[in-house]
Amino acid sequence: MNVLIIKLGATGDVVRTTPLLYRLNGQITWVTAAKNTVLLSDVKDNLRCLSWEEREKARDAQYDLAINLEDTLDVGQFLKTVRCGEIFGAYVDSDGSLRYTGNSRRWFDLSLISAHGKLRADKLKFQNRQTYQELVFDGLGFRFAGETYLLPEPIETELAGDVAIAADAGPVWPMKKWAYYGLLKQRLEEEGLTVNVLPQRLSLLEHLSDTQNHRCLVGGDSLPMHFALGTRTPCVTLFTCTSPWEIYDYGVQRKIVSPLLEKFFYKRGCDKRATTAITVAEVFDAVMHQLETASPKPATVK
Repeated sequence: MNVLIIKLGATGDVVRTTPLLYRLNGQITWVTAAKNTVLLSDVKDNLRCLSWEEREKARDAQYDLAINLEDTLDVGQFLKTVRCGEIFGAYVDSDGSLRYTGNSRRWFDLSLISAHGKLRADKLKFQNRQTYQELVFDGLGFRFAGETYLLPEPIETELAGDVAIAADAGPVWPMKKWAYYGLLKQRLEEEGLTVNVLPQRLSLLEHLSDTQNHRCLVGGDSLPMHFALGTRTPCVTLFTCTSPWEIYDYGVQRKIVSPLLEKFFYKRGCDKRATTAITVAEVFDAVMHQLETASPKPATVK
């Protein structure tokens, strides 16, 4: 079987799509954003990874299945130029409109291109209690059984300690940035713990090392969270405006859900109430619990 996967970003979404690689046989070509190629290039022998800028190279084959998990017109138009027998996900129809296949509707009904419109899609997303993997696997005819993320070997860094704080949220979801990371850091350090705020790195592989070099990660729904899940690093994750139910916890995650989640669910503005609804005490207690009860991690990244 020859399979094409198109998943460009965000990087965390690319990482959480890698469990599919366990279930797809034959040769796989994955087109992704250039910055993500380092995370995919060497994780599986039968995987060819191409950047979006190299996408024309993906047209060298006839695919039995093309999986397009992007919801943009340019990607749909590119897919239209690829020879494939079956499509799962978004595509451009004969009148140039972006649609999605019936077998992918459980995921795309919750998306920006939902046939129900964004308001209804957000309501369906809030009601959904299945993980991203379950929704996508099911549409492809598989049953998700906890398959882990596939990650490359990290570039070792010297940053290490008890707790890593992933404080950055980025411009798209400013309400993911909890207001009290500074106070949390102070309280944890008063307990004698070594606490580091994760820095910007030149390479995602250094960022991966920074995450796994700590006994616990605390932060929002973000790439470091996915790195923690993929390296079995205990984590405490704060959900202020995105879905906690779509995230599979792999037995290492403690989720703290904002009491105002529904009010700010998938809102992209910035409201102080969203970033302050979760208390320092609640997060502190969750981090201490993770540190006290966590099982030893595997020695290496898979």
